[in-house]
Amino acid sequence: MAVTVAMFIAFARGRYPEEIISLVTIAVIGVGLYFAPLEGNKPTDGLALAFGGFGHSALITICALMIMGRGLVVTGALEPFARMLENVFRINPQAGLLTALLLAFTMSMFVNDTPVMVLLIPIIVAIAGKGLMASSKILMPVNTAVLLGGMSTTIGTSTNILVVTIAADIGMKPFGVFQFTPIVMIAGLLAIPYLWLVMPRMLRDNSKAADQSLRIFRTHLRVGESSLLAGGDVSSLRSKLPDGITFHDTPSGTLQPDERLQISGTHEALEEAARALKGELAPSWVVERIRRISKSKGEDIVAVEMTVTADSRLVTRTLAGSGIADLYGVAVLGIHRPNRVLGERDTYSQNGDLRILDGDVLLVMGIEEDLQAFAQGDGLLRLEGARELPRRSKAVLAGAIMLGAIATASLGLPWFDASGYAPIKLPIAISALAGAIIMFVTGCVKFDRVGRALSAKVIVLIAASLAIGRVIDESGAAAWLGQALSLGLAYLPPALVLSAIMLFVTVLTNFASNATAATIGTPIAYSIAVQLGLPPEPLVLAVLFGCNLSFATPIAYQTNLLIMSEGGYNFADYARAGVPLVALMVTVLSVLLVLWYGL
Repeated sequence: MAVTVAMFIAFARGRYPEEIISLVTIAVIGVGLYFAPLEGNKPTDGLALAFGGFGHSALITICALMIMGRGLVVTGALEPFARMLENVFRINPQAGLLTALLLAFTMSMFVNDTPVMVLLIPIIVAIAGKGLMASSKILMPVNTAVLLGGMSTTIGTSTNILVVTIAADIGMKPFGVFQFTPIVMIAGLLAIPYLWLVMPRMLRDNSKAADQSLRIFRTHLRVGESSLLAGGDVSSLRSKLPDGITFHDTPSGTLQPDERLQISGTHEALEEAARALKGELAPSWVVERIRRISKSKGEDIVAVEMTVTADSRLVTRTLAGSGIADLYGVAVLGIHRPNRVLGERDTYSQNGDLRILDGDVLLVMGIEEDLQAFAQGDGLLRLEGARELPRRSKAVLAGAIMLGAIATASLGLPWFDASGYAPIKLPIAISALAGAIIMFVTGCVKFDRVGRALSAKVIVLIAASLAIGRVIDESGAAAWLGQALSLGLAYLPPALVLSAIMLFVTVLTNFASNATAATIGTPIAYSIAVQLGLPPEPLVLAVLFGCNLSFATPIAYQTNLLIMSEGGYNFADYARAGVPLVALMVTVLSVLLVLWYGL
């Protein structure tokens, strides 16, 4: 208990990184139990207990889900949802916010919260950058919807997996994937209106501080045989283009294949325009060659920005006369010219192509090796912020793998025996690990990029939490705390018992780690249920729900920290908007648990 309290204080003070505190906790448990082993244990048993979390099925499951979530992001499997969301915001911002909340809630039921927010943050920031709604009024409500949605299934968050795994280790019947989903859905009927109508009004408008420094690139959009441009005219196609696209020297009449349109816009807007009109921002033979090289070498295609230096050979040349594609196998998608007026006589060739000048920023696409060779060979400075282009050819496959992993854990593998149809439900650890392996084998996730999917901080934090949970249970501390709390709760009705447990865990999760609160709260809740003669399942669910009500402080969950800078939030914003919702959810979920289980 002393080690646990010390860890909580260290987390709350925030002086040291969470991963350092977690590793120190593991070391203290291992050394302490080596010199003072638990009754009936050998000194080496303490080491196995302290480090056993690194091999625990819960940690393996969480890592596998992170990998599959990464696969959905890097293949662009979720991009259709992103485009739909932006279109709704353009029609009506309030309808767009409600759609974003419902979409975030639904997606987080099946995908770990962090990859969902990682995908949604750039979408929301882009929407805010176009003046549709301030990011500060979207990010926190959407993040909270993600946390609430993740609470509704056993696979929604790593915390849920921890709770149900510990409950199974104690001896409870395993929870089904959707066993408590109806309870959360009913509570969501009250939470979503709060997030939609109340929370945005409680948050400051940061639209004045929004970043307007996105670079505008000029390029040629090429009309191909299959392009929507072929046989049409520009005026009829403007409605299909994203905002921010500007035409230069627009041709009149019907467009023919192999024609080029001079346009300008941000990188994102140019890509969206090319996708919508099925055109190309670079010669098709260059793009196809890059794709072949990427496939043969197993490397991702990356888009980066590079600044032209004064001694570069490209200065005063045009893209057509530079031979960049032939020399380096990369494609220049556009040119940004800072602090100069486009249209100066000496910046254009006789063909109307833009001449490259020192200080220009080139938007370049290729594999990493070729991009480095281009930068070194032609005197370019590579800017930060490289962006991997989605492997869209594998988007459907990545989505199918994720759905297959979820289906085998929730519905089971189709199987027939002598009695008829008898599906075999796989443990979530097995189905998630199989899904992650298939993601690797099929190339949806590159093995050498797996570090981008996994969080070292989350891994050591979960390992430390599991060690704390085991030592509290095996040392008898959980039983002692259960007895102490049961004395105070003995004369309370079941609804107040549930509320007290949920509120206790909620406070812990908002000022420390939700994983640690889960591993400590679960055995305590089970002990209280035994002491008071109550069914353990609703009390364990009270712990699970309490651990997910982690939106009253920025340190409660990692997605809270992800949105902090983009939304311009401070500690008071989380408390002001989150505490009322915490009180509402504790009350509603306690009542629902009492009614659902007939206590």
